[in-house]
Amino acid sequence: MQGYDTTRKKDLNALGDAELVDLACRKVAGAFRVIMQRHNRRLYRIARAVLRNDSEAEDVVQEAYVRAFTNLAEFRGDASLATWLSRIALNEALGQIRRHRPTADLSSLESSLAQAEIIPFPLASPQLDPERTMAQRQIQLLLEQEIDKLPDDFRIVLVARVIEEMSIEETAALFGLRTETVKTRLHRARKLLRDALEKQVGSVLSDAFPFDGARCARMTNKVLERLALSA
Repeated sequence: MQGYDTTRKKDLNALGDAELVDLACRKVAGAFRVIMQRHNRRLYRIARAVLRNDSEAEDVVQEAYVRAFTNLAEFRGDASLATWLSRIALNEALGQIRRHRPTADLSSLESSLAQAEIIPFPLASPQLDPERTMAQRQIQLLLEQEIDKLPDDFRIVLVARVIEEMSIEETAALFGLRTETVKTRLHRARKLLRDALEKQVGSVLSDAFPFDGARCARMTNKVLERLALSA
């Protein structure tokens, strides 16, 4: 492939998103892999915040990548690649709810997302520490359970702001909220968690809902297979 011999000699992980998108548009499998590994965790956490189900969130992320990569030429850099992919994953998650949970009450969640900038599709880390103690893991599981119990509006903001460490502005843009609303919902979500967990949360909050290692690799390989690209 013309122009790729030089790039092949580089570490693709060192390239910026714009360069990776350019290579992906030229069907360089390695570029797809790096893009996914770079953004897997954010997309998974956003999808799971909406769906509250691990396997459904993984399915949504896979579909979001296939849709995004199939329509990669539509990405023009008006927003960051992370934001573009996040919006696609968000759309897929909401679509999953509509398709498979027709009786679910979406009024609250959809009202907060109604003004979000949705990408129109044409008819598109810290590693898990293997030596973490059992006590820490139990607290983390408790934390995840309590996050799942939060009201939809609070949960999605908490996951984006605290767990995925998106800025207030990014979170507001993603969900179509005012920055003041993001701050208010985040404050209320934190209070609910404090009430539920008291002082047990500690430093494990940033490690909730891990998506790396074998799970990250499996997701990446599945998408490459569906796109008929070799590693």
